Amino acid sequence: MSKVRVGITSGDINGIGIEVIIKTLSDERILDHCVPIVYASSKVLAYHKNIVNPRGFDFRGINDASNPHTGKINIVNVWSEDINITLGEENEISGRFAYTSLDRATQDLKAGHIDVLVTAPINKKVMQLAGFPYPGHTEYLTAQCEVDESLMLMVNGDLRIAVATNHIPVSDIPAVLTKQVIYKKTKLLFNALKVDFGLERPSIALLGVNPHAGDQGAIGEEEEYLIRPVIAEFAKKGVLITGPHPADGFFGSGDYTKVDGILAMYHDQGLVPFKTLSFGQGVNFTAGLPVVRTSPDHGTAFGIAGQNLAEPRSFRNALFMALDIFRNRAVHHESHKNSLSRGELGADTGKDEPIEEEIAENP
Repeated sequence: MSKVRVGITSGDINGIGIEVIIKTLSDERILDHCVPIVYASSKVLAYHKNIVNPRGFDFRGINDASNPHTGKINIVNVWSEDINITLGEENEISGRFAYTSLDRATQDLKAGHIDVLVTAPINKKVMQLAGFPYPGHTEYLTAQCEVDESLMLMVNGDLRIAVATNHIPVSDIPAVLTKQVIYKKTKLLFNALKVDFGLERPSIALLGVNPHAGDQGAIGEEEEYLIRPVIAEFAKKGVLITGPHPADGFFGSGDYTKVDGILAMYHDQGLVPFKTLSFGQGVNFTAGLPVVRTSPDHGTAFGIAGQNLAEPRSFRNALFMALDIFRNRAVHHESHKNSLSRGELGADTGKDEPIEEEIAENP
């Protein structure tokens, strides 16, 4: 397989995004594995390069990503104006630049000019000032790829925590969290574990939504009429699935180490334990898309922007995970194609192939 073309967005130019990009790509061994294509501007990269002062970070400006330099760091200049960089500050200008970078890279991803996308951090408030009409990267890419559902999946090694509801207020969770949503998110998690992470027969745990997972209805009944029916449906298909688990005990006891994937019911239920266990190393992967997108698990970190203090490990992990997932998908596609040609697919898709069936939503 030829080198994977990795599109990299700038993120917020007033944050640490470009700093961690430079620190990651300044290791020339990266070029043995991929062709980096950064969507930014040469002037902005040079500004941050002067702060980081890496031992090696030589880039080549290109007009578009259709013919990048192999063995070089490529910069697609998506902004021609002089930019007033105000490190650590929230302003509309940096939001516009981040939006432009993301949109250009996404269009190239859809057009096949790049193979995978790694996004540097954005600030949601700043993006809204710039007219960005989505809560975050996940929702934007879901809309751009024209799919009904995607899945925010946080990954660090064997720890994989997905969330059934993304960036919504806590007050909106009861209206959004339906049995059908939980089923779809569980299906996306199962399929991602099989196809994107190459697990033959993954095991999944679903967390409860109430304290103590409802305590048999004493502290809420959502577990009984929303979550248990989904678990029963997947169990029928041969999926190794358990729950609903009380979230506190599940992580406190170490049970999270015994499964391949975990579905939390809302953002902080999954992200708090994940970042406690993995902050600075984890990766945010958007599962369920026809394209591969990863991101570091941290934000713009305005408080340390421009101080050359940012740790690049999470961004580096995001880049290498994108490469791994891209290759895993290629292997699965080839295996699936060969199986079809031999007529080997059976009726039990739950054990051998990604799950496609839906669960009906009861009134």
